[in-house]
Amino acid sequence: MTSAPVPEVLRAPLVVEFPFTRSLGPVQSAFLTGLRERTVLGVKTGDGRTLVPPVEYDPATAEEIRDLVEVGDTGTVTTWAWNHEPRRAQPLGTPFAWVLVKLDGADTALLHALDAPGPDAVRTGMRVRIRWAAERVGAITDIACFEPYDGDGAPQESAPHSGEFTDPVTGIVAPARLDYTYAPGRAQTAYINALCEQRTVGERCPACRKVYVPPRGACPTCGVATAERVEVGPRGTVTTYCIVNIKAKNLDIEVPYVYAHIALDGADLALHARIAGIPYDEVRMGLRVEPVWTEGGRFPDHYRPTGEPDADYDTYKELI
Repeated sequence: MTSAPVPEVLRAPLVVEFPFTRSLGPVQSAFLTGLRERTVLGVKTGDGRTLVPPVEYDPATAEEIRDLVEVGDTGTVTTWAWNHEPRRAQPLGTPFAWVLVKLDGADTALLHALDAPGPDAVRTGMRVRIRWAAERVGAITDIACFEPYDGDGAPQESAPHSGEFTDPVTGIVAPARLDYTYAPGRAQTAYINALCEQRTVGERCPACRKVYVPPRGACPTCGVATAERVEVGPRGTVTTYCIVNIKAKNLDIEVPYVYAHIALDGADLALHARIAGIPYDEVRMGLRVEPVWTEGGRFPDHYRPTGEPDADYDTYKELI
């Protein structure tokens, strides 16, 4: 007796990234501009605590706080964790410690990297100081890292600061990135393999009999596993849509264009896809569409009108 072959486990690297742009209020502007000038600023609360990094509202009382103070560039490690394998864009390229440092004059701790030869050289309570970046632009990376400090003298007390600097930083762009390896399960593997054959396959719930596309391996309503595969489409109905007016850097598609939720014939869950082959301002709910495949494509490039009469609202209203 021979056993059935084990299906191939699909794996693929996946990267999700975007630039996050935000404007700065007076407190954050002063903090980041201060870092550029090798000055660390905190903010004083109504009960006398000094918060570093500063915030604009007291986390305990929600009162607005604007009283800036300067704290020291030396401090004490309150807790730490060793990073054996630094990742892309982390502060140091060699193993280091993530540390929470309570700077002299502050009542809260700042998270950053500590350059140390190994975990045996790090301890809670050790004294450290800021190593400033050679080139500073008004960002948290102006602190290159912390380093051990054996200097003598009393810790610096906080002192009032106006927060005024020449050419203050008023906004930042922070890149957000998540990269990981994605491994679809049994249901989505079958869905992906069918797409390679220009077919769309979902799975039917044995209890409620709804067909889910893309399949999830279990019914989100009944909570039972799904196994019965059902081919749906290829045609479908636009249930709702949006007009995209901002061009994405990684998509060679001219704006405006339309992204829509499409209920494929035989499916009980709408999927989303781009609509083309029709002026963007003529796309509508109920529009009947069909997939357009490019040569070698692993999924439909877009959907276009079929020329059929629009679907009656009652036939898709439950899928909006």
